[in-house]
Amino acid sequence: MSCRVRAVARAASKFTSPPVPKQSGSTATALVVVGIAVSGALLYPRVTNQSAKDTEEYQSEATFDYKDRTDSYLVMAPNTPVGRPGTLTPEQEGKLRELWAATMKVFGALDEEANGAEVAPAAVNDATEKDGKKDKKKSRLNVFRRNKGDKADSETTSGASTPGTSTPDISKISLEDDKHGQNKDFRDAIANTAPEDLRKAFWGMVKLDHPDALLLRFLRARKWDVDKALIMMISTMHWRLEQMHVDDDIMKNGEEAALKESKSDDPKVKKEGEDFLAQLRMGKSYLHGLDAEGRPMCIVRARLHRAGEQSEASLERYTVYTIETARLLLRAPIDTATIVFDMTDFSMANMDYAPVKFMIKCFEANYPESLGTVLVYKAPWIFNAVWNVIKGWLDPVVAGKVHFAKNVTELEKFVPKSQIPKELEGDDPYTYAYTEPVEGENARDAAPIAALESERQELVSKYEKTILEWVADGGASSSLDDRRRKRDAVAESLRVNYWKLDPHVRAKSLYDRIGLIGEGGKLNFYPEREKENVKPAVETSADDLD
Repeated sequence: MSCRVRAVARAASKFTSPPVPKQSGSTATALVVVGIAVSGALLYPRVTNQSAKDTEEYQSEATFDYKDRTDSYLVMAPNTPVGRPGTLTPEQEGKLRELWAATMKVFGALDEEANGAEVAPAAVNDATEKDGKKDKKKSRLNVFRRNKGDKADSETTSGASTPGTSTPDISKISLEDDKHGQNKDFRDAIANTAPEDLRKAFWGMVKLDHPDALLLRFLRARKWDVDKALIMMISTMHWRLEQMHVDDDIMKNGEEAALKESKSDDPKVKKEGEDFLAQLRMGKSYLHGLDAEGRPMCIVRARLHRAGEQSEASLERYTVYTIETARLLLRAPIDTATIVFDMTDFSMANMDYAPVKFMIKCFEANYPESLGTVLVYKAPWIFNAVWNVIKGWLDPVVAGKVHFAKNVTELEKFVPKSQIPKELEGDDPYTYAYTEPVEGENARDAAPIAALESERQELVSKYEKTILEWVADGGASSSLDDRRRKRDAVAESLRVNYWKLDPHVRAKSLYDRIGLIGEGGKLNFYPEREKENVKPAVETSADDLD
C-alpha cells in the first residue's frame, strides 16, 4: 500500500470506513446544475491537493491525515500544500510582498509618492476635500501609474522588491478579453470607492483566514502575476461591497431576517424571504461529511430545483450565503471543498442557465482557488448536451477538475462509503432536515460588539504595520522567517478575535443550530457521533512575539 493510500486510510479510519484515493474536481458541474448548483457553490472553499493537470506550483503530493487539522496559525499543519503561508519559495514570497504593497496603496496606507522608504499613516483616504466634502470624482488612478524608468517586473529572487513597481497602469488596461468584467470593476472601485471602504471589505472577507492566505489565493489564481491578482482582488471587494453586500446584509441578517421577510405585508419582500427559506427547507443543497482528502462536502440535489420557482435574486443570495457558510468549515491544511452533484432523476425541467452563469462568476472571479473536486453522480444521458454547453463557459483548468461517477462504487474512489449518505447508496444514515430559525436568536448587545470591533481594528492596524515595515525594507533588517513569524502571531490573534466577534456580526445558520459550528468555531461534522478531535488553538497573543 502506497504512502498516499495509507494516509487516506488513516483519515477514513476516523469514521470507520477506508477511503479511496483522491482526485480533483471543479466548479464546472456546479455550473451545470442550475440554480441548485447555486447552493452548491457554497463550497467556495479552497484548493488543497490539485490534480496533475494543474501547473507545478499548484501540485502537491501531500496526503491528509484527519488528526493533522489545526486551528492555529502558530502551528503549521503537516502536509501544507505549496503556495501557502509557510511553503512559499523566495520568488513567491517576493510576489506576495509586491501584492501587499499594491494593496496598501489601494487602502491609502502607503504614500503614493514614497519610493518604498516612507510610509504614510494607515487607512488614509486620499480622496481630496472639496467644499468640506470628499470629492470622489477626482480620479485616483494616477496612484498606479508607474514612474518613468520603473521596471515592469521587480526583482523577487531574494524576496525583495521595490513597492509599487508591479501595480497596474490603469490607463493601459484593456477592457477586451475580460470574461467577468473585472477590469471595469477595478477601475470603478479605484475611481469611486473610498480607500477605507475597500479596506473594510477586505478585512471583512478575511474573517478567520490568515490574511496572507487570502492574497495568495488571488496570486495562485492569476499564476503569480501581481497586476492581474490585484485587479481580481479589488474587483472582488467591489463586488462584495457594492453589488452583493455580503458582510453587511447577507451574512449579518441571514436566515432569521428571511423568516421575518416571509411574514411581511409587502408582497415583494414576502416572496424574497419565502424563496430564500424554501431552498433551505427542501435541502436543495447541504453541507455534510468529508471526502477521502478530508475536504468538507456539499451535496447538491439537482432534481429539487425548478426554473422560475425562486427569484433570481433569492437564488444568488442563497448561493453566496452557502459559499460563505462553507468557508467557516475549513481548517488548515484543508483550504478547499468538494461538491457532489446528485443527478438522480434529473430532467431538463431542472436546468436553469442564469444561476449557473452566476455560479461560474462566483467561483472564477470572486472565490478563487475554492474547490478541490466536483463530482457528478448518476448523470443521465440528457445531461451530456447540457455539459457540453457549460464546459464551453469554463476555464479549462476548472473544467478539468470535474469527475463523473455512474454508481456508488465509482463515487467511492473519491469519498469513503461511510461518508456517502444512504440516499446516494452509501453507509451514512444522515438525513437532511432543516431546523427553523427562532425570532430573536440573533439579539445583540452593543457593548461587547464595540469592544471586540475595537480590538479587531487594533489587530488589523498591527498586521498592516508589519506589512508596511516589510514593504519598506524588503526584509533587509530581519529574516523572512522572522517577518512571517510576526505576521503569523497577529494572524492568530485575528482568528481568535473573529470567533469572539462572530456571534455579533453573523446571523446563526442551520449549521450553528444543529451544532456543526460550535462556540469559538469548534467543528463537529457529526454531532450525533463522537466529537471531532481538532487540535486546540494555541492561545498566544501577537504581543508575545514582538
